[in-house]
Amino acid sequence: MEITGLNEIRESYLNFFEEKGHLRLQSFSLIPKNDKSLLLINAGMTPLKPYFTGLKIPPSKRITTCQKCIRTGDIENVGKTSRHGTFFEMLGNFSFGDYFKNEIILWSWEYVTEVLKIPKNKLYVTIYLDDDEAYDIWIKSTDIEASRIFRLGRKDNFWEHGLGPCGPCSEIHYDRGQGEILTSEEFIKAGDEDRIVEFWNLVFTQFDKNDKGEYIPLANPNIDTGMGLERIATILQGVNSIFEVDTIKNILNQVSLAAGVIYGEDEKTTTSLRIITDHVRSVTFMICDGILPSNEGRGYVLRRLIRRASRHGRLLGIKKLFLYELCEIVIKQSYITYSELKEKEEYIKKVIKLEEERFDETIDLGIEILQEYVIELENSSKTILSGEKAFKLYDTYGFPLELTEEILEEKAFTVDMESFNNKMKTQRERARAAREGSNFMGSVNTIANLIPTEIITCFEGYENLESTSKILLIIENQEFVNELKEGSKGIIITEKTSFYAEMGGQVGDTGIIFNEKFTARVLNCKKNIGGKILHIVEILKGTALVEDVVEIQVNGERRDYICKNHTCTHMLQEALKEVLGDHVHQSGSYVNDERLRFDFTHFNAMNEDEIKRVENIVNRNIMKSYKVSTRIMTIEEAKNSGAIALFDDKYKDEVRVVSVGNFSKELCGGTHVKNSGEIGLIKIISESGISAGVRRIEAITGFNLLSHLEKEKELLNHIGSILKCSEKDIILKLQNATLDLKDKDKMIIELKCKLAAGEEAELIKNSINIKGIRLITGTLKDIDGDSLRNLADKLRDKIVEGVVVLGSSYENRAYFVAMASKNAVAKGIHCGKIIKAVAAVAGCGGGGRPDMAQAGGRLPESVDEAIVIVSEIMESLVK
Repeated sequence: MEITGLNEIRESYLNFFEEKGHLRLQSFSLIPKNDKSLLLINAGMTPLKPYFTGLKIPPSKRITTCQKCIRTGDIENVGKTSRHGTFFEMLGNFSFGDYFKNEIILWSWEYVTEVLKIPKNKLYVTIYLDDDEAYDIWIKSTDIEASRIFRLGRKDNFWEHGLGPCGPCSEIHYDRGQGEILTSEEFIKAGDEDRIVEFWNLVFTQFDKNDKGEYIPLANPNIDTGMGLERIATILQGVNSIFEVDTIKNILNQVSLAAGVIYGEDEKTTTSLRIITDHVRSVTFMICDGILPSNEGRGYVLRRLIRRASRHGRLLGIKKLFLYELCEIVIKQSYITYSELKEKEEYIKKVIKLEEERFDETIDLGIEILQEYVIELENSSKTILSGEKAFKLYDTYGFPLELTEEILEEKAFTVDMESFNNKMKTQRERARAAREGSNFMGSVNTIANLIPTEIITCFEGYENLESTSKILLIIENQEFVNELKEGSKGIIITEKTSFYAEMGGQVGDTGIIFNEKFTARVLNCKKNIGGKILHIVEILKGTALVEDVVEIQVNGERRDYICKNHTCTHMLQEALKEVLGDHVHQSGSYVNDERLRFDFTHFNAMNEDEIKRVENIVNRNIMKSYKVSTRIMTIEEAKNSGAIALFDDKYKDEVRVVSVGNFSKELCGGTHVKNSGEIGLIKIISESGISAGVRRIEAITGFNLLSHLEKEKELLNHIGSILKCSEKDIILKLQNATLDLKDKDKMIIELKCKLAAGEEAELIKNSINIKGIRLITGTLKDIDGDSLRNLADKLRDKIVEGVVVLGSSYENRAYFVAMASKNAVAKGIHCGKIIKAVAAVAGCGGGGRPDMAQAGGRLPESVDEAIVIVSEIMESLVK
């Protein structure tokens, strides 16, 4: 059967390598795990880096995956070329010290020519210049002709990424043209002209590059291959663009339908269709993996993609929200492989729709701010908008640069692009600097991250808080040492431990490690990047030695409080789903002995009734004294049982499922109470938003709740003593005090109105005549917006034909109001235009109708300066 469909190709590749003894892993999340070197997964091998570096032991020496990837480095080319996309899938097979060049070269040729049935006369291979080993294998193990193998340099056929694992590579290419290519020069030229398409890169990781620039041969060389799924699909389907591949074309057709345009008829239209198609794929997968729009990091990448796609929808004439509907067709194309897309469909649509709505508001606000900049340019007789202002519109407000340029072009204005690009460069450098560390994983290469893989600590702390063990390693001052003396701080690694290492939002245990020769206080317990358990200690007395047999004791009372709070987070999530809906997903948590913090996806602040209902549901189930049980299951068993999880560690054969009776069931590696009744009670003490679409609940349980109630009781007693009343009369007393304050506020407003009224005669006396229209202007102090509007209304009534424009400074803000009579409006007066220009001087926005407009701003010291320009504006408006 001929394999051409994108989904068929994916399955055939994974099946092929499974038959070659590879463990098939599902795609990892787009969010890197324990890797600070990048924002998003951008290659098939990226999630497997800990195995290549030796930080972790792989679940199998042979692995195959199809990995979701996002790359935005060349986003400006997306849509303009046939091959660029921000989202793509990378097929890969990997060997960790198992097979090497001979096997992968043979298998790759077998898969390409016998499974995919690509004609051999359409294939070329490249190898690194001096890799004679690879050349010999290609010649002896396959039937490729020697004339179809080209040796290229380091730029093309040597893979390295800073320091760490690296090596030569061999690439397989497809020839879309006619006639044989005879030389390397011809081959390179054919590649530049897009006749030759590279589709599979076989990386032979056989060196470790150190900080001296030396290439040290690895004792166990690795294989890392990558084949772009979309790219091989274009070859097999005989199309020239990834946007014409079956599954992607189905999405593009839906975009064309929404826009009412035909793909390929017009270059600009085609570019916009491609951009929307690509970006809606990216954002659908990103949101599914837990990324939400924000102003930093990967959230900013997501926001930019949504807004860029939305902007191109506007260019195509789509005037309604549309992206959130398009994600349905994306899900339809991919849910068979990525079932989580279907499970989270409504949630994904909700996030996209909310961001589209925000962008609509942003566009309106951006246009308003840009109009103020235009007025400033006109008033100063300038024609170039500063790069700083254009960048502020782009970066702070998310206003597209091309839209800024388009609006300015209508006025024959331009943007200072050199200055804008400098601002953009500074931002990128700042973002790069924010990515921590310098090594392959983006982390500081501390000695704790260099613990040998064979050092393994067995965790016994689920059931036992005490154990007997042996010290395997000691670290002090970034060195492995044999002893740690009294008064010193360092790290102890033991053979076994009862100490829980900080993980999954749960803090690490504290306690003591000791024997007859020394006592060490365990200040914290953490894991290094490779998952090794580290006891961070201070030696209270004696000297700890490597090979010492020691007693381990966890602080049981502290652990008990932590367990109460951790089990309660599970119950809290279940209650939130029940009250708010199934879109609720955990997006973070923090559990210590004093309180719990739970972050979850939800789009509105919870009201008091919702908080109370959640609290009551959890407390009722706590009081049912459910047994809290733990079972070890396979991933599939856990999913089928209804367990809640992010399923991040997809490579694990077995997972730990924690159940609170029949109320809650979650994957969890943390520690828990044995019975829900041990929790006592829960009290939610705060609910707040921490980012768009993410809410945070903080709560307390057990004796911490009693302490909280005692403090509240003390506070009420203190308030009662200040108000000189009993606790039960506090509310009545405060209500009466509030009414008194309202009466006083009313009196103050009335007095201000009388003071303002006293200014009427003086303002009328100083009025001027502009082209037959009477103009009254004036500035006042300590007059609020309402009083200013009332005064302007009275003044307008006293003049037959005229305009009133007043400004005031009040409580560190500027206020402006403009009113005009009907016959003044008939002569061209527009109060909205007057106020917009006046308000811009005081650093604010405003507008309104031709007969009435008002504004408020943050520069009260500019009120006098702003009012001065009114007569000039009047001159330009009157017909």
